[in-house]
Amino acid sequence: MSQGFFITGTDTEIGKTHSAVALIRLYQEQGKRVLAMKPVASGCEILPDGSWWNDDVARLTAATGQTDLEWMNPYRFLPPVSPHIAAREAGVEIELPRIVDHYRRLQTQADIVLVEGAGGWLAPLSDSLFMSDMARSLGLPVILVVGMRLGCINHALLTAKAVCDSGLELAGWVANCAQPPQAAYTANLDTLKRHIPAPLLLEIPYQPAA
Repeated sequence: MSQGFFITGTDTEIGKTHSAVALIRLYQEQGKRVLAMKPVASGCEILPDGSWWNDDVARLTAATGQTDLEWMNPYRFLPPVSPHIAAREAGVEIELPRIVDHYRRLQTQADIVLVEGAGGWLAPLSDSLFMSDMARSLGLPVILVVGMRLGCINHALLTAKAVCDSGLELAGWVANCAQPPQAAYTANLDTLKRHIPAPLLLEIPYQPAA
C-alpha cells in the first residue's frame, strides 16, 4: 500500500504547489515513484484545442510526469474563486466519495501520492463541506505549508491546532518564503519550530520571478 499525504496551507497564495513540487523532487531523489492529485482546481482556462489548463495542475504533472488528468484532477472550474462558489455557479456538487475513488486508483500506481488542497484548511467545498472534510475522508497525514510572512505564526498555529483537533496526524510542515524574507525571519522560524507539534520537512528560500 502506498503512502499518501494531504497538503494544506496557512492561506491561499502561500506556495502549496511550489512546496508540493519540492516534496515530489525530494521523494523522487529517494527513489520513490510519486504521483500528485489536485482534487479541486479553480481558476482554469480552456485552451484553443478545447483542453483545460490550470497552473497548479500543470506544475504538479510536470513534476510527476502524469498524463491522465481526469483521475488527477476530477473537479475543475473556470473562475478563480473559492471552490464552493465556483461549484455552485457551475451547478456542480463536489462529492467526496468520487475524490476518494480517484485517490485509491492513484494509490495503486505509486509509492507516494501527494494530495494538494485548495486554499486553507477550512476553505469551503459547499455550504456544509470544507477542505478539512476532504482530508478526513481520505484519512491522510497532513503536511502544512506555512507562508513565511507577517502574521504567519498565528495562522500556522491555528491551522496546526485545527489539524490535530480533527484527529488526523500532522506529519510535518514546510517553511516557504513566498515573499522576500520577512523581518526577524530566523526568530519567527525558531518560534514555529518550538510550537508546531511536527517536524520541519523543508525550508524553501525566496525565489524571485525571472
